[in-house]
Amino acid sequence: MAPSLMPHAVCWRADQNLIWTMVIANSITFLSYSSICATLLYLTRKTRRVIARDWAYFLVGFALFIVACGATHLMEVVTTWSPLFWIDAWTNIVTACLSGYVAFQLIWRAPQIGFGVNDYASRLANSENERAQVEQSLLSARKLEEWNRMSATVTHEINNPLAAIQNLMFLIQISPGTSPEVSHMAQQASDEVRRIEALTRSTLGFFRQRSEPERVDLRNSAESVRLLLEPMLRQRGIDVDITSTGDLNVTAYAVETRQVLLNLVRNACEATAHKGAHVTIALEGHPQSVVIAIADHGGGIDPAVRANLFQFGVSTKGDRGNGMGLWLVRQLVDRHGGTIDYESTPGAGTKFTVTWPREFSASAGKEPAAATTVG
Repeated sequence: MAPSLMPHAVCWRADQNLIWTMVIANSITFLSYSSICATLLYLTRKTRRVIARDWAYFLVGFALFIVACGATHLMEVVTTWSPLFWIDAWTNIVTACLSGYVAFQLIWRAPQIGFGVNDYASRLANSENERAQVEQSLLSARKLEEWNRMSATVTHEINNPLAAIQNLMFLIQISPGTSPEVSHMAQQASDEVRRIEALTRSTLGFFRQRSEPERVDLRNSAESVRLLLEPMLRQRGIDVDITSTGDLNVTAYAVETRQVLLNLVRNACEATAHKGAHVTIALEGHPQSVVIAIADHGGGIDPAVRANLFQFGVSTKGDRGNGMGLWLVRQLVDRHGGTIDYESTPGAGTKFTVTWPREFSASAGKEPAAATTVG
């Protein structure tokens, strides 16, 4: 060490206030830099499964740069009393090398960092929108569930007065002196009452869910859907033709088979604009599954929505749809381990094909859906 070199305390004329101010300030800075370095190394270790290896190297380099900066402040404390200025110089050289490495890496990665920040902000904004959509869908599902329960209660209460009306019609028919015209009108009224009773019984059982899968005849499910949609079919002048071959029994949640058929058949009926048209439900029993094909002769599906047809919020009906129907169908079919596909020709119609497995797979199942929705 050159004898002419003097510690800082000498240069500062042994001013104790100045000496201890510099010593304390540099010591705190050194300790702070060291804690930051330790924290960065800890984060690198804890996040090594998430952060790419090259980013980990950058983080480690930055941590070493921080501790090197702290070492220069430590040397300021040492050289206050000991003139070890060459050690101080080499500490600054190491700090300069590390700072150059960090600066180069930061400039090189600036586009990636900018893209990452923007991408994160975009995904954060989208997550808020998705959360709002999920909350809205849950609210809609809750409303539909309450509507289903209310309709089941009302349907049950309707049966009692219908039975009374049925008895009164019978008494009118057998009363002495009843004219043939009155008897005929009473018979017609009685027939309509029986029709209402059949519809209410179908509605009452339509939404009744069991806790475990059961044996379900898909032909009966299709007949139940046609009966439930009969008022709309008569209003639109549409016929629903059901054909079936083979064994159509599967193990499933009966309500959910009817939910799938109801959504698909009703969509097909609403896509059919002209009276006298036919919507067909063809069921074919195969050794491991039952294939259900539902076809209409409507205008086909808009090509713009086909790529995302089964996603939540996408509707084939434009502003008239809520975008939940086909999404729900997909969820229920997937829940049973089945598949769904479609073919659509503009101006010629659409056919949805559902492959329903014979047995319900517990590994594929999720919690039962609560709502019956038409997309």
